[in-house]
Amino acid sequence: MKRNQIIGLALFLFTVLVAVPLFIQASGRWDFYYTLTSVALLSIASAGVWLTFYIGRINIGQGAYALAGGYFAAIMVTKAGLSFWLALPLAGLFTAAVSVLIGLPILRLRGVYFAMVTLVLTEVARLTALALPVTNGAKGITSIPLPSGIASLSNVKLGFYYVAVALMIIVFAAMYRLVNSRVGHLCRSLQQNEELASSIGVNITYLRIIAYSISSFFGGIAGAMFVAISQSIYPSSFQVADSVNFMLNCFLGGLGFVFGPMLGTLVLYFGWDLLFQTGKYQLLVYSSLLILLMLVLPNGLLSIRLSSILGGRK
Repeated sequence: MKRNQIIGLALFLFTVLVAVPLFIQASGRWDFYYTLTSVALLSIASAGVWLTFYIGRINIGQGAYALAGGYFAAIMVTKAGLSFWLALPLAGLFTAAVSVLIGLPILRLRGVYFAMVTLVLTEVARLTALALPVTNGAKGITSIPLPSGIASLSNVKLGFYYVAVALMIIVFAAMYRLVNSRVGHLCRSLQQNEELASSIGVNITYLRIIAYSISSFFGGIAGAMFVAISQSIYPSSFQVADSVNFMLNCFLGGLGFVFGPMLGTLVLYFGWDLLFQTGKYQLLVYSSLLILLMLVLPNGLLSIRLSSILGGRK
């Protein structure tokens, strides 16, 4: 890493791990912990969508994997008696395995057809959760116990905040390492010219499956963490709108930057709340601003001369 990237990383870690908790403690706004925890988890799910973009595919189905991961963790904890900390990675592995089964046929499709197929995945996951007895139908799964270790804390919200931030740091560090590895460079070749990449011996199907399974893994662990926080899950916990928002986070932050989903999630989450003051025009103003930003900044917010600090694609 370059010197300015190390400085940027150090400032980021100091902000999220020290400055933010001190500010919340001083202000007494404990609800900010839940807000920022949600932002961290949403950015993890969005990171998976960004990785799918990285191989030249538009993923509008991440909500399905967040829902599947959440249900898997809930079932393992409440019915199998498994510790949540063990159920969390297993939820990610479960969604990754499901994505491989789904991805094998649809990842062969051209980009626009792949996007249309993923668009229905979240609704399929919701209907499946409604139909299966193990998911308890529309009643969902409730009264999920808090994870051991966090339940004993005097400030549960602070505990979840640190866990979510730690997960986010690990996920984006792994993403940065992957993108700047040999596999990452091969994945980039897919979005430029798949036929050319195939002609020089690149195993396109293999790379697509790897990227898509990692993407779904991120969605699964994000969904599982949301279940632990809310202590419940329903078929409507993640909907098509959530899948679309995961995609918008990537566009707004910048598809050319590893940390684009993180910034995009932060801006969209707080931007939506700020626009609440516009009343019935909230959705109109929100969508208009998004379109304007994408026209003015087609490469996202991180294209504003921040690539050298926050690690754009090389």
